[in-house]
Amino acid sequence: MANIINRDPFEDLLRGFFVRPVEVGNLQAEAPQVKVDVKEDNDAYQVHAELPGIRKEDIHVNIDGPVVSISAERKQEKEVKEGERVLRTERYFGKVSRSFQLGQDIDEGRATAKFNEGVLELTLPKKAAAQAKRLTID
Repeated sequence: MANIINRDPFEDLLRGFFVRPVEVGNLQAEAPQVKVDVKEDNDAYQVHAELPGIRKEDIHVNIDGPVVSISAERKQEKEVKEGERVLRTERYFGKVSRSFQLGQDIDEGRATAKFNEGVLELTLPKKAAAQAKRLTID
């Protein structure tokens, strides 16, 4: 009579994972793209940008007419305790940026920014459109 052995492949996988060290090549995480939502009303644009894991001190916003540029840097704190070794690192550390053009110039003097729970919220008031002026010829 044949012996039947009931094996759980998941258990075998875990046993193999924890018994021998995982050798990972030089993993280089790709720079993530800053994801934004842009809304518009009659007076302003509202921009929400996802910047998880970044401190507000490391975020910079530049406005040049209708062009908005957001740049940020996620810094890596290397804290490896004695007797510990890193087997895998997939999180991205470094600089990210995103620029986009809106339909109208921004009044940068009235623009505001808030950063809460990894989301940058920009309120970008539209600049009043310059009225065409008709010149009288003397």
